[in-house]
Amino acid sequence: MYALIASIPILTTVILMVFFGWPAKRALPLAWILAAVIAAAVWGMGVKEIAARTIGGFLGAFETICIIFGAILLMNVLKMSGAMVTINHIFSRVTRDARIQAVIVGYLFGGFIEGVAGFGTPAALGAPILISLGFPPLAAASVCLIYNSTPVCPGPVGVPTLTGANMVAEAVKGLGGDPDKFTRLLTIFTCIPHMIGGIAVIIMGVAVLCKVFGRNKSFKDVIPVIPFCLFIGGVLGTVYILMAIIAGPELVSMTAFLTALVVAVISARKGFLVPKEKWTFEGVEEWGEDEWQSAQHIRDARDTHLRIRYSLLPYLIICVVLFLTRVDAFGIKAILNSEPFILHIDNILGFEEIDWAFKFLYNPGILPFMVTAIFTLFAHKVSAKNARIAVKDSLKMISGAAFALLFGVAMVNIYRFTSSEAIGQAIDSAAGTYSNMNSSMIYAMAHAIGGVFSKAYILVAPYIGVLGAFMSGSCTVSNTLFASLQFEVATVLGLNQVLIVALQNMGGAIGNMICINNIVAVGATTGTNGNEGLLIRTNIIPCLLYALIVAGVVGIMMAAGVNPSFM
Repeated sequence: MYALIASIPILTTVILMVFFGWPAKRALPLAWILAAVIAAAVWGMGVKEIAARTIGGFLGAFETICIIFGAILLMNVLKMSGAMVTINHIFSRVTRDARIQAVIVGYLFGGFIEGVAGFGTPAALGAPILISLGFPPLAAASVCLIYNSTPVCPGPVGVPTLTGANMVAEAVKGLGGDPDKFTRLLTIFTCIPHMIGGIAVIIMGVAVLCKVFGRNKSFKDVIPVIPFCLFIGGVLGTVYILMAIIAGPELVSMTAFLTALVVAVISARKGFLVPKEKWTFEGVEEWGEDEWQSAQHIRDARDTHLRIRYSLLPYLIICVVLFLTRVDAFGIKAILNSEPFILHIDNILGFEEIDWAFKFLYNPGILPFMVTAIFTLFAHKVSAKNARIAVKDSLKMISGAAFALLFGVAMVNIYRFTSSEAIGQAIDSAAGTYSNMNSSMIYAMAHAIGGVFSKAYILVAPYIGVLGAFMSGSCTVSNTLFASLQFEVATVLGLNQVLIVALQNMGGAIGNMICINNIVAVGATTGTNGNEGLLIRTNIIPCLLYALIVAGVVGIMMAAGVNPSFM
């Protein structure tokens, strides 16, 4: 009963956005109101605490808004400087085939950025490049979201996987196990099924591109590019799994996707496995598909005949800065995550446990995106007039997304921090042997799902991860919410805990395809605000299929006797 009540705001959001076409900026404030009412009436959360959690959510959303604004500002500066036109020419010279361009830019370049930055930046950076290559904005948004899945678990620098391991460390110790060994095994048995599913998702992304957005709307257009997808998937998978075994989660996505990106560019330039007949979006403006285009005016890029090395310099700076600030060995990460580079708001509305700490220089929206954008204004000699245009356009594009994110994150805060001893006891009593007494709204939902599908839990486990990412916009937060639950359910049902938590980890990554935060963010950078429901409908099938594939791979492992032990 509690799970059904808790699901009302989520179901309302999905129904309004997917079936009635409501934009997120309308649906999410209503969902927040419903969540607040349920939290007060059923879970007993006080009005003052609801207000404090909402303010905390608004402040947390501000961090995401900074990332989106930084990505948008950089994109608009590159447009005004002429760099975007030059970048377009670079990728056009690699190949004119839009299917190959989607794999190279959306999957491989995006995967590398995910490996060093995360926070939804791959789609925010990759989609504008695809648009500059002639992709309809909605197609660019959709394919970049689909591809922002495989690299998520081991990236950014392993944070989601390490978080999942940390959440169950005490439970591992309680069973007499070694937490460090559990982390190593979790990394390996996340990456193996994830990469098998990742090869499939390369093809799925191209399939969506051809079937939904192509001129012919036919899966037949996918067939010629399958050999290239399998080749790149094999190269990527080899490095991906080897790095998981040798180095742990921190460097997996960064190294694997960069290696595959170089191989893909060289292969495409030489025509290796590239279809002879080019598949493009030429003439798309005349197809009559107005909903594919930007819902707001997106200014055309200026052509200043900027040299290639200057055009690519901002992206090089971003990659270098992200690498230096995300890898512990350089020591910069520790500095940026400490005083005086943290803004504090403590004891919000008098609640000691409700705080906000903004590590502003660690936020990729500020460093490197905004800083690089400012540097680019001077390096590319952008006039004051064009600089003002870039800033004005960026503020206009971020406005709708900001409003939606404020209420979306505030709603998640209410879901996460509701607590009731009576409800916790009811959940524990119904479960019989569960030891985790978390009684939040979101925990109640996941708990009920696990109970209903206990005999087929291996198929359900990744979808709980998807649910967490859909709600929170983050694989890391999904693991924070549900890794311990998945561990407990596995223990009770006699399933291998490493494999079940790995399914949670993979599900959290796969949920990035449809999570509201990412969809709102990429909508802002592509000008497709208001089409969030259409993006969810487009991406839901690849999301569900990917989760089913990894569940199937893990099921085969279990049937074959694979039983990784952390003892």
